[in-house]
Amino acid sequence: MELTAVRYEVVDRVATVWLHRPHRHNAWTGTMHAEYRFVMAELEHRDGVRAVVVTGTPPAFSVGGDSQALAGHAERGAYDTGLGPDPARPGGGDRLDADFAWQLGYRLPIIAAVNGGCAGVALALVTFCDLRFVAADAKLTTAAPKLGLPAEYGLSWTLPRLVGATRAADLLLSGRVVTGAETAEWGLWNGVADDGESTLAAALAYARSLAVSTGGRAVEVTKAQLARDLLRHDPAASVDDSIRLLGEAMATAEYREGVAALREKRPPRF
Repeated sequence: MELTAVRYEVVDRVATVWLHRPHRHNAWTGTMHAEYRFVMAELEHRDGVRAVVVTGTPPAFSVGGDSQALAGHAERGAYDTGLGPDPARPGGGDRLDADFAWQLGYRLPIIAAVNGGCAGVALALVTFCDLRFVAADAKLTTAAPKLGLPAEYGLSWTLPRLVGATRAADLLLSGRVVTGAETAEWGLWNGVADDGESTLAAALAYARSLAVSTGGRAVEVTKAQLARDLLRHDPAASVDDSIRLLGEAMATAEYREGVAALREKRPPRF
């Protein structure tokens, strides 16, 4: 696929994916949607990639749905995802195939670097990431109610789990604009940085730390555990699964290296 609205690179086992329509503040389109899924599918099983950082080409992360695309929805009187009949299918699996729920089922950790304005569908994408960093001055909004729309792309599922029901209702019902700094203590962010550049730097530093200090298989399995337990609410099953998975892990070279590094008081070489 020729990429026109998304770009990416891989450095030191970390992939960085940019939403890339800077002339429109990375406004979301069907093309961007299809390309984002394609790129993420390409990276998911690529050798040597341990984490993915998603950000926007400055000056924004993404201001949400492109106004021209939104006008097209109004003319049709129906919503159009912009995806073709056979889009790329990253992540997914049992109950996790929808946008952007597939990010929960994605093999690698996905880290959002919200380096600027983030609205609507883009905020939904961010909430389905595993970890999130934001610029203090980044403006955030669900946007939908001010367009006469309901909560989109699972925000009514993700936001209450991240910030609680009361704050989620505030954001979803009002569509008011908040900032990274204002929401710093809400549980939505793993870090709040001074500006967009330092936000991306913080997300990349975290991703590189994962790549060198943790076992790839351990992170992959733990991410799957988190997604599974979000869905089933069964603590006994979680304990039983963890015991089984511990047994499987202890038969791996990754575990042997981790123990050897601990005993020899050195960093592990995963």
